[in-house]
Amino acid sequence: MGVEHYLKELLYRYNCVVIPGFGAFLTQKKSAVIHKASHTLYPPSKTLSFNEQLTSNDGLLVSYMAEAEKTDYESMLIQVGEKVVAWQKQLKQGERLTFEAIGELWLNKEGKTQFQPSEQENYLTSSFGLSAFASAPITREILKEEVVSIEEKIPFTITPEKRAQNTFRPYLKYAAIFLLTLATGATAYRAYQQGLDNQQVVRSAAEQQVSRQIQEATFFDTAPLELPTLSLEATSKERAFDSEKKVHHVVAGAFRFKKNADRKIRQLKESGFNPSYIGTNPFGLHMVTYDSFNDAETALIALRKIKQTQSPDAWLKSVE
Repeated sequence: MGVEHYLKELLYRYNCVVIPGFGAFLTQKKSAVIHKASHTLYPPSKTLSFNEQLTSNDGLLVSYMAEAEKTDYESMLIQVGEKVVAWQKQLKQGERLTFEAIGELWLNKEGKTQFQPSEQENYLTSSFGLSAFASAPITREILKEEVVSIEEKIPFTITPEKRAQNTFRPYLKYAAIFLLTLATGATAYRAYQQGLDNQQVVRSAAEQQVSRQIQEATFFDTAPLELPTLSLEATSKERAFDSEKKVHHVVAGAFRFKKNADRKIRQLKESGFNPSYIGTNPFGLHMVTYDSFNDAETALIALRKIKQTQSPDAWLKSVE
């Protein structure tokens, strides 16, 4: 089976699935929605997005495919790489990539990858079996019932003979209806305005949550800022003080599985580096370094060299 099939299976279980060297598909939970124009209720779901900057291999997709296909990890990694090269060639030729039940990918005029998610599949497992439901609008004669109720309480319930003699009395009834209509309209407008305010609050909270999750998802694949120039121009006394307080690591990658981190350490040792395993970060990813230094300036020199000769994704981590 193709990469798309396994990608679809993993999107049910994970919020971020990375295709090494190509990009990452992200999911975000979306609450149930009522479409006022069509009176249709849509169940809770997950929205799909694509981030072309998340390309580092976290081992999730390749390990899952290797286990399903009964093959070794390295062979499956090569197959995925060949598929990615073919996809990138299609995109550069102006073609569109269509992933069934996932969406379409294409390049815009600036060469940026665009993604249009598919609406065919709901990746939220808690909504399994639920579909959109449309119903006819419910109309209620609330105003008529309130007018009848007020008419029964108004103290000018007189006989037809007296009403005929006193011509100005019917206008009181019309005035009461007019005032009731104004009051009902004002109440409805306040309820509508309050609903808009609530929608704005909910939308703002949802946007903040999406932004926070995307930042967490891209944290380990976005090259961190290097130390400012001021630290390089510090006095020798300040550098000596910093070297006693901090250890500077040139990070090679963060891996979801420990066995992938161990494999990376072996590869770096064969390449002549002095790698080490510095534990897991707050997101549970196992971190591996090319080398570690006590001096920040030496670490920056090593980082620049590694970025030029090994991987542009390497970054510097300083530990207090």
